[in-house]
Amino acid sequence: MVSETSAEQALGTTGVARMAVGSAESVAANIAWWDADADDYHREHGEFLGVSDFMWCPERLREAEVGLLGPVAGKDVLEVGCGSAPCARWLADQGARAVALDLSSGMLRYAAAANALTGTRVPLVRANAERLPFASGSFDLACSAFGAVPFVADVGAVFAEVARVLRPGGSWTFAVTHPMRWIFPDDPGPDGLRVTGSYFDRTPYVEVDEEGTPTYVEHHRTLGDYVRALNAAGLELFDLVEPEWPEGHTQEWGQWSPLRGELFPGTAIFRCRR
Repeated sequence: MVSETSAEQALGTTGVARMAVGSAESVAANIAWWDADADDYHREHGEFLGVSDFMWCPERLREAEVGLLGPVAGKDVLEVGCGSAPCARWLADQGARAVALDLSSGMLRYAAAANALTGTRVPLVRANAERLPFASGSFDLACSAFGAVPFVADVGAVFAEVARVLRPGGSWTFAVTHPMRWIFPDDPGPDGLRVTGSYFDRTPYVEVDEEGTPTYVEHHRTLGDYVRALNAAGLELFDLVEPEWPEGHTQEWGQWSPLRGELFPGTAIFRCRR
């Protein structure tokens, strides 16, 4: 049954706070959020994402066109924070042995439905990216398109786990909101061009209920924070992709818009190898 209740209504969200939030609170809040938001998310974005397509970001950068992962046929590939797993199914359709992981049973419900619809039955695993339930050296590649990384309190733990499950020479490629976006309001219009915050303020963005319990958590890191965490995990950063807004692309996605996209990047894609 598809819910018509918004995640904010379902979770009793009453306001926004900027406060320190640890791993346990982040996990609890984001399980609750993505389970509650799964229906709305797919109503709004399902057509854009497709059921078997690898879209890296709202700028419409497709893996089929840019090949950031390189050849995938015959490779063991892990998608971290898969949502409904269109990327993992696309990888499987290219000949990869893909596995899709997400924290949210609500999102994985859509992934299972899309598996059945397409006939591409990618294995689905519900788990926390800070503790991957796979043996060391299980995968040739790992990837994430806006999944998991922005929502965990300990990004170093995620990177260490990814490094552990990769084979030597394996790659880890992930897309996140470009860190500089955090200095602007979350607005696709002219108000989203005004600097209102500090790039160096790492305090998480948190939505709370009337008792102050987090109902949604997103963590901010600077570019330097990401580089240091990757290096500490034994991952070499060899490329950083900042997609430009494509000509003729008029579709807005939350705070992404042609107005903002023509002026500064909205996405950062980190390409690393073990």
